[in-house]
Amino acid sequence: MNTLQGVVERLTFHNPENGYTVAKVATRRGLVTVVGNMAGVHVGASVEMRGEWANHPKFGRQFKVQDYRTVLPATVAGIEKYLGSGLIKGVGPVTAKRIVRHFGADALRIIDEEPDRLKEVLGVGKKRVAMIKAAWEEQRQIKEVMIFLQSHGVSTGLAVKIYKHYGDAAIGVLQTNPYQLQRDIFGIGFKTADKIAMALGIPHDSPERVAAGVQYVLSEDTNEGNVFTPREDLVKKAAALLEVPPELVEEAIARLQTEQQVQIEPVRYEARGESLQLRETQAVYLAPMYYSEVGVAHRLRQINDARLAAGVTRLPAFQRFDWEQAFRYLRQQLGVDLAPGQRQAVQTALTHAVTVLTGGPGTGKTTTLRAVIRLLRAAGARFALAAPTGRAAKRMSEVTGAEAKTIHRLLEVSPGEGFSFKRNAENPLDADMVIVDEASMLDVLLTNHLLKAIPPGAHLLLVGDVDQLPSVGAGNVLRDIIDSGEVAVVQLQTIFRQAAGSYIITNAHRINQGQMPLFPKDAQDFFLFPIEDVDAAADMVVDLVVRRIPSRFGIPSREIQVLTPMHRGPLGVAALNARLQQKLNPPAPQKPEKAQGGRTLRVGDRVMQIRNNYDLDVFNGDMGVITGVDAIMHALTVDFDGRAVSYDWANLDELTHAWAISVHKSQGSEFRAVVMPVHTTHYIMLQRNLLYTGVTRAKELVVLVGTKRAVGIAVRNDKVAERHTALAERLAEK
Repeated sequence: MNTLQGVVERLTFHNPENGYTVAKVATRRGLVTVVGNMAGVHVGASVEMRGEWANHPKFGRQFKVQDYRTVLPATVAGIEKYLGSGLIKGVGPVTAKRIVRHFGADALRIIDEEPDRLKEVLGVGKKRVAMIKAAWEEQRQIKEVMIFLQSHGVSTGLAVKIYKHYGDAAIGVLQTNPYQLQRDIFGIGFKTADKIAMALGIPHDSPERVAAGVQYVLSEDTNEGNVFTPREDLVKKAAALLEVPPELVEEAIARLQTEQQVQIEPVRYEARGESLQLRETQAVYLAPMYYSEVGVAHRLRQINDARLAAGVTRLPAFQRFDWEQAFRYLRQQLGVDLAPGQRQAVQTALTHAVTVLTGGPGTGKTTTLRAVIRLLRAAGARFALAAPTGRAAKRMSEVTGAEAKTIHRLLEVSPGEGFSFKRNAENPLDADMVIVDEASMLDVLLTNHLLKAIPPGAHLLLVGDVDQLPSVGAGNVLRDIIDSGEVAVVQLQTIFRQAAGSYIITNAHRINQGQMPLFPKDAQDFFLFPIEDVDAAADMVVDLVVRRIPSRFGIPSREIQVLTPMHRGPLGVAALNARLQQKLNPPAPQKPEKAQGGRTLRVGDRVMQIRNNYDLDVFNGDMGVITGVDAIMHALTVDFDGRAVSYDWANLDELTHAWAISVHKSQGSEFRAVVMPVHTTHYIMLQRNLLYTGVTRAKELVVLVGTKRAVGIAVRNDKVAERHTALAERLAEK
């Protein structure tokens, strides 16, 4: 085993998942290529490596690293490179040069032992000194966490997040109960925690491990949209995952129930498989899911039953209304005659405690909504408009002319308090009616919080297209409310003349009815490019966005959205994002960028937030554009529709590129043009409601790329993926 020392000059390749690195290191021998697991290494680091020399047939002489450690550089040049590498928040190349010029080879000792002396350096004031002191101490602690993780064969890319969450207690938590990581830190799942636990010698069949595995299976099920998991399924999945006997899983479930981590209840639920049928099972819920489902059912019944029993309403004027006169007033105000279905919807919403308004595109939901709002204003009533996502709320504001907020902002998120809202049962909304658009996106957790904040006597109107994909979060709330038969439901079915002239509208309804979409030669807003070869199809998607659509239709690339059914493969989200970024936002000297997790985030990139972050006031599905990357302050800025949000580099895994997004993530959004690959390689995801949802995201243009066979598969496949939820049955209970 040989030892080699040097300074990392360049990272040629680095895999953040396993730490495998190819780097150029400046040594006494000159510039040397080193390869191996060097998780956490950075440009400018002084390293001492142990390993062996080898000759690669293509790349020549290399040093294969077995293990390494970072050491503080000894030379003035090394110290300057180390400090200016971006490792220490608050110190860039210019400040590093000034510090080294002032203190020479003693610079690192000064930072470590006498940091207040940094004020002697030109341009370094009290605030900068405090920042450097904190960053230096943080790096020391993070390095200890990295070394600990590395010694147990685990990628250290999450060391910064672990340290930021636990602080100085990080290593203690890792040693005592590594499974706590999966509950506490976004980005760490059971498998990573289990790898650490195994390395620490925690027994394969330990109660802690089995309980963590059970919670992991339940969490994965909720990520798939299920509110509960049938007990028999849970035992089977957990036993297979953990490779332990089912008896140990049963013991863990009982333990978690005693600790109130899970709730178990016999339920009858609707299984939407080959045919609708009621099944009975022991349902195992994660505690938040149980209390949310029970809460939604209880509160919806409470709103309805109170009105029925006592006639309590905040809109008493509409109970004795001259509706014919009202509709004449609306004709004057809106300039349109409401169709019978729309009239029924308006009257129902204003006279019933809870109303669901559903219907496909072009059936007049927006006009109905505007009519309801106009009558509320005329009556002097207070109302609140909301939608699950920022884009949906913005669109709601545009079409109604009234302020709409995301549900999170309507309920007034409490920063730093997790899933907590200032508006609740004790502090309800100041509204006589609450109207929620894109209600198909409501999951059971958010719905529960919303219903808590509905004041006594207020009306609730849920507007949405029940035939779209269900919510990304757990539950199938809109469908379950409709299926329960316990609330008033109005379904609009008439397609209005102006909408009937659009092939987007026509084909959306054909798809929803199980018919093939039409692709006539004279169509101006709906096209199919039939391409069998998957790589050629990917080339076409990129060409449509970059060149063809802007040239032919005058729609700029930034207003075209690629939607795809899958995440992987040549036509998946990841591959298409890489291609589109290279064409639409290539690297350039004037565009700062940050490499993170195998991708590069660059100024000008379109990005999406993929989890709720209450501290930053950004939520899952919010889309924006990167406007700044500050390597010195370790910050990246994203513009979300005019609001600048600053991300610490430790939180960059909450962002993903959004040149291409999944159809699921597009819910609640509307784009001028949609380009959507529909290919047989997506076979597992080709479903009618997925194709329908993708098509209905477009305002002006839909272009499908793929094959008619794939489109046909999607149209014929009306089997909605079964979701385990008992809300409809709870609502129907008397």
